[in-house]
Amino acid sequence: MRRPVRRSVFRAVLGPVAATVLAAGSGAAVPALAADGDPLPVRITGENHVDLSLQGDNGDPAEPQVTLRLAAPGSDEPGDDGEVPVAHQGHYKITIDAGGLAGVATVKLPCAANGWTATCEGDRIRAGEKANVLGAIRLDVPAGGSPRRFGEITVTGEGEGVAFAPLHIQVVVSDSRIVSHELPTPGVGVGDTWGAPLGLRNAGGASADGVVLRFRGTRGLGFPDSYGNCLYRHTTDGPLQDQGTDAICTFSGVYEAGAAYEVTEPLKVKTAAFALNDLFTYSFAPADARRAKTLSAADGYTPGTGGPMTLRKLPGVPSGLYSSKGTAWLPQNNSYDIQITGDSARGAVGDKVTVDVGFRNLGPAWVRGLEPPDDDPMLVYVAIPPGATVTKVPEDCWAGRLDDGSDGYGCWAHTPVLEDADLTFPFELRIDKVVKNAKGKIQMQPFDYPSEPNHDNNSAWIVLNATDDDGGTQGTSGGPSADPSPSASGSPSAEPSPGTSGGDTSGSAGASGGDASTSGGTSGGGLATTGAGGAVFLGVGALLALGLGTVLVLVVRRRSAA
Repeated sequence: MRRPVRRSVFRAVLGPVAATVLAAGSGAAVPALAADGDPLPVRITGENHVDLSLQGDNGDPAEPQVTLRLAAPGSDEPGDDGEVPVAHQGHYKITIDAGGLAGVATVKLPCAANGWTATCEGDRIRAGEKANVLGAIRLDVPAGGSPRRFGEITVTGEGEGVAFAPLHIQVVVSDSRIVSHELPTPGVGVGDTWGAPLGLRNAGGASADGVVLRFRGTRGLGFPDSYGNCLYRHTTDGPLQDQGTDAICTFSGVYEAGAAYEVTEPLKVKTAAFALNDLFTYSFAPADARRAKTLSAADGYTPGTGGPMTLRKLPGVPSGLYSSKGTAWLPQNNSYDIQITGDSARGAVGDKVTVDVGFRNLGPAWVRGLEPPDDDPMLVYVAIPPGATVTKVPEDCWAGRLDDGSDGYGCWAHTPVLEDADLTFPFELRIDKVVKNAKGKIQMQPFDYPSEPNHDNNSAWIVLNATDDDGGTQGTSGGPSADPSPSASGSPSAEPSPGTSGGDTSGSAGASGGDASTSGGTSGGGLATTGAGGAVFLGVGALLALGLGTVLVLVVRRRSAA
């Protein structure tokens, strides 16, 4: 369980450009693009299926079953002003098409609704998911409804500079209510296979004529068996949090009211060498097998090749809780190793040099989230050596003031981070005064990361005009220390322009500071932005909404696991 060392505060100070943007009323962000120019990936989220019962047990009629949100890269932790940073500024439109529910269910749609469709529009998308509520959908069974009816709601989006991942909501009308057995904590290690004991109970007042099982594993999980009554979809591109394997399995037969069932053999879930706190989920629902296959056929699913998965009736209802979904995180015994690397340069007064701050994940695990189910970002602190001024800031970094009052820069690493992530933050510096062996420390945010046992390489140095005897750039002991904080003598006189987001969280592109040209000075020892599948860091320099001359305290959340 990860415990915070302290609640760290990084005060981000915006310059005239960002303040002018705010004063103009356009918000504190510009259209956010990935480092490679791709649109910002945003997911439309909400329940992906709703089961309606003819028994009338569909919840309070005033309460919706689906709440639609937009999930953008970045942390949804608010600053001292109570506002979550803006990840995208620009018009967008979300379309909700519920036409597939005609004759199946009645629906109340949010936003500007017209019959079976609705349109939600906006001009800004905030980081994370909590602050981006589109609206709610309420579903009910119409008078004279009959069981074994199926329909689908499709939610899509469009907007300049944004790529929306759509949401498909499957709706099933039944005269039964199926719930799934909650899962025990998996006792499984890296490379091992866990047998997931999947089970269901018919909590309704009538038997179910067929059920459907949906299960999913994130990219570090695999399913060795391929069942003939299951359909599989393997997603290997796009945002990392969307990658993994989805499956839909159908079971014919009668599932009696009040009875409990379980899979004849536990579902095998295999962990990859890079897996760490990967997420497995499953749920059962009443469904006609033929219709369930039709609904999934258009979504890229392919049929399994082996024998069928089967269910057996239990003599009684087993102990434990039942709910709409079973969830497990596995494995928990893997680790990753974040390496921070520095750089050195030489130059005379007035020269401009570029130094590269490096961030690498040496593996073996990827960082799906620092703590399930969180996806909090990692933060790198950068102090500028005395005698130098920053003239160009990487897109993924921003000027600020640490809680000890010293000036420096922060650079984000938004999880997930790939197991082989390799990233460079190029800072352009102007040498105002030649100081031999001038050093500025680079360090990971000083929190306790139990999945990273090696802290010795979590800090490094930027060195300017080093002598032969004292030019090392790599940290040598114990990770981040409270010793060299970002130096006030390195405080920036040139503010960063509003940055763009680092794209999706797929970790496939490096940070770039634009034209990293130098004038006069020389630099060396920097990392190349190679990163086959390297991590993506999201810039927040101009994403923090401030009034002119004010200071926002951005608190980086670190919650402990429940």
